[in-house]
Amino acid sequence: MSDDTLSRSPDAGFMINTKGHQVPINLVRPSDRQIDETVREIFGFAEELMNQIARFRSHTYDDLGALMELLAEQYGVTMRGRQEGGRGNVRFKSYDGLIKVEISVQDYVEYGPELQIAKQLVDEYIQEVGAEAPDELRALLNYAFEVDNQGKVNRSGLYAMRRWNIEHPKWVKAMDAVKDSQRVASTREFVRISTRLNTQTGFKSMQINLANAEETDNG
Repeated sequence: MSDDTLSRSPDAGFMINTKGHQVPINLVRPSDRQIDETVREIFGFAEELMNQIARFRSHTYDDLGALMELLAEQYGVTMRGRQEGGRGNVRFKSYDGLIKVEISVQDYVEYGPELQIAKQLVDEYIQEVGAEAPDELRALLNYAFEVDNQGKVNRSGLYAMRRWNIEHPKWVKAMDAVKDSQRVASTREFVRISTRLNTQTGFKSMQINLANAEETDNG
């Protein structure tokens, strides 16, 4: 247990308030002490659980990786390590088809400054074609370049815009700029475990968050 944890414990004779001040135990209301104790107890259980999930996540990847290597040996192939680009979407099923374990890889895309150039080119295209631009396209362009409160671009709107088959030079350049603006910001791997009652019913995922689980150092 760290010195910081001891300093926040009533056993040390004082508690730390939100301003970082040491407050003698006898000046802390009993209700506040009870709340503090309960919150810390819940946090301790949660931290232990998260560590278990993180260990389970690590073991799951190791077990599935070993299985892939074993399967590959049957074909005289050496699997590339996960750090060497060997990751990919793959699924495994139990022999009775009632349990499924999947690994999926998802890229998170962000957009660079080329997107602003694309918007200007689209505006110029609309000005040139005037009334010839379909109403559906005009409605789409009203929100395709919108950015939400978190600064995220409307990806669905941009994808829908790129599906329009327009050969006007300004439009073609705009779509090239949209494509060039896309950058993979990060890549994450997900493990999903699903079950079903029988082969005629759909799979239901087990609600375990293995995407963000990281084992903490308890020293």
